[in-house]
Amino acid sequence: MPRLVLVLGDQLSPSVAALKAAEKGRDVVVMAEVAAETDYVRHHPKKIALIFAAMRKFAARLKSDGWKVAYTRLDDDGNAGSIPGELLRRAEEHGARSVLATRPGEWRLIEALEDCPLDVAMHEDTRFIASHAEFESWAEGRKALRMEYFYREMRRKTGLLMEGDEPAGDKWNYDHDNRKPAEDDLFLPKPLWFEPDEEVEEVLQLVEQRFADNFGKLRPFGFATTAEQAEKVLTHFIQTALENFGTYQDAMLQDQRFLYHSLISAYLNIGVLDPLDVCQRVEQAWKDGKAPINAAEGFIRQILGWREYVRGIYFHEGPEYPSRNALNHQRALPPLFWGAETKMNCLAQAVNQTEEEAYAHHIQRLMITGNFALIAQINPSEVHEWYLEVYFDAFEWVEAPNTVGMSQFADGGVIASKPYVSSGNYIHKMSDYCGSCHYSVSKKTGEGACPFNLLYWHFLDRHRDRFENNPRMAQMYRTWDRMDHGKRKTVLREAEAFLTRMSKGDPV
Repeated sequence: MPRLVLVLGDQLSPSVAALKAAEKGRDVVVMAEVAAETDYVRHHPKKIALIFAAMRKFAARLKSDGWKVAYTRLDDDGNAGSIPGELLRRAEEHGARSVLATRPGEWRLIEALEDCPLDVAMHEDTRFIASHAEFESWAEGRKALRMEYFYREMRRKTGLLMEGDEPAGDKWNYDHDNRKPAEDDLFLPKPLWFEPDEEVEEVLQLVEQRFADNFGKLRPFGFATTAEQAEKVLTHFIQTALENFGTYQDAMLQDQRFLYHSLISAYLNIGVLDPLDVCQRVEQAWKDGKAPINAAEGFIRQILGWREYVRGIYFHEGPEYPSRNALNHQRALPPLFWGAETKMNCLAQAVNQTEEEAYAHHIQRLMITGNFALIAQINPSEVHEWYLEVYFDAFEWVEAPNTVGMSQFADGGVIASKPYVSSGNYIHKMSDYCGSCHYSVSKKTGEGACPFNLLYWHFLDRHRDRFENNPRMAQMYRTWDRMDHGKRKTVLREAEAFLTRMSKGDPV
């Protein structure tokens, strides 16, 4: 009797656990494009197209390698509309009673498979560098689960950037060297893009028909849709951009959306690139003298440290994690996040880029859209859902800790030791957004004052009881207390007026 072998849209790796446990001549691989996965949030059309196109090409690869594949397209007659429904349909078709699955990366799907009436055996996803057991062992007994210390354990485990028992260059972290603002006369490489072939074009037409009302521009579409293409993207990045990645990784330029970033996060998250292999290739570039250590370490830390860490946090904290709201922020997400008019150039730039590219780099997400959402007291569940919808690399295991924890401090400090909030000064330092903004970053109050300046102090004042004894925030409160009493009252009054206008739907 055959078994069904479930392969999800973010498990497009020949080495995925369910395939490794299966027998090629006996078992049937089940892959399905289903409404339950496209509609639980209104995903960016580019993200849907990327996953569907990559799924179809991976299915063809499996067939050519001798696997029997039962593939369901979104518009196929008989499509059951959900992963469990498709498993039941294929089980009846092939006379199967059991399913081999790789543990999904979202609680929502794990629970759906647990409720499936078939015998579903879920295997741990071994494509990650740290197993769940390893993360739990590291976390046990710790008062604070800080990424830096987990990252060091991963360095020791893998030997990446290590010289014996010590870090290469005698430093674990070169973040101090990676905070330079970019200049607009830098030589900036262009990302590697791929013209849609016939199969990708078919997917694009399907997405245009079914998801025309979703936020985001589908075309132009140039993402890699196979492992071979993704490898070319990685090679192109290492050869043309890695050298300057570290120095300028936090920089923002309004006419240069990609700077020296790799754009491989989605390819890692759907499984067409292997995280350890990526890190090893970047390390080799450093060993070969093609990139400085601050670039190699900064890049490897994002994968070996941060990516592995947030996955561990997501499963460690449990299914309710995305719904946390430690600061009790309740404002609705304003229309500007969906492209409505705003006078704040930094937000307009970040949202417009997100709409057109399904991409923004980590500082745009953390210190522009995330920073604003936090100091504007927006409900973190709405912020979480927005990030999950609009980015091409967003899957809940990676997105929720980054948003609920790192960006919105809604987990109460599980991930971050302090909230990532700033006034307009940080944005001015790291970008060229402020120069063409309606508001003045140098104005603290009055007509034309930067809203980030007002809302920053308003946030600190509102949450004083929680944060004034935080050692990393004490200086901020001392600065606030030294302000003239009348000025403090003006700041709070103008911040409240801004939030009222925003909540009413007025352009801000």
